[in-house]
Amino acid sequence: MEGLNYKRLPYHQYFVDTTNDLNNKNTKRFEMKYNEVLYDWKGVRTHANYEINYDEERNVVQVHFQGTNDLPDWFTNFIFIPKYYDSFKWNNKRITLKVHKSWAAMYKVMKHFIRDGVKNLLNLHKDAEVEVIGWSLGSAMAQLCVQDLNYNLGIKTHLFTYGSVNLFKTNLFNRRKTRKYLRSCCYDYHLFCNRNDIVTYVVPRLFGFIKINRTNVLGRFRFFSLFRPLKYHMHYDEEDLYRKINKKESRY
Repeated sequence: MEGLNYKRLPYHQYFVDTTNDLNNKNTKRFEMKYNEVLYDWKGVRTHANYEINYDEERNVVQVHFQGTNDLPDWFTNFIFIPKYYDSFKWNNKRITLKVHKSWAAMYKVMKHFIRDGVKNLLNLHKDAEVEVIGWSLGSAMAQLCVQDLNYNLGIKTHLFTYGSVNLFKTNLFNRRKTRKYLRSCCYDYHLFCNRNDIVTYVVPRLFGFIKINRTNVLGRFRFFSLFRPLKYHMHYDEEDLYRKINKKESRY
């Protein structure tokens, strides 16, 4: 059950922390030290990166996933092949998950470390909440993580991602059911997307790929702005982007 005392951070702060203050805002709360798991995929030596910590002040376990960081990461991003992931019954309905193949392979090599790390911290802090955070490539890992923790450990989480990618392969007949299931794995889900951030349209919906949800931050879509990723993909630490979202939430 979600704790009554749970208090989230300001939305922009999660981006600052998970990227180690990418844009030098000088507001990060701690030094992010990602764990690295090396593996070979399609003959390319690459890596998966995660970090698990306990926020004592808020009584929260956090799972962070690193964003795209080097050439092997980009290679992983652009293998648009869907792969069977799992099939099971949920609410008397058959759920069959297909996902972006190379992202699934990346999550697979670190999933047991993540499960064990989360379990160990929750054994020490039994009433703690769990937050899962990721940017860019890390947003794919975060979406897989919330499903994994819920399916295998029965844990519901709070999900925060930035520059969020389309990960799950669906068709028109199972899209709604799949999204409904994935949303049930979280207490709340915030997959933030700038309308001009080209990464948030990867993998294209034309190919049948979706994300758990899309939450647009402040800004008007301009086609040619899609070709400015250094601006629109890398600046989710601007507090004003979330003004309308905060205002909407304050009504309740």
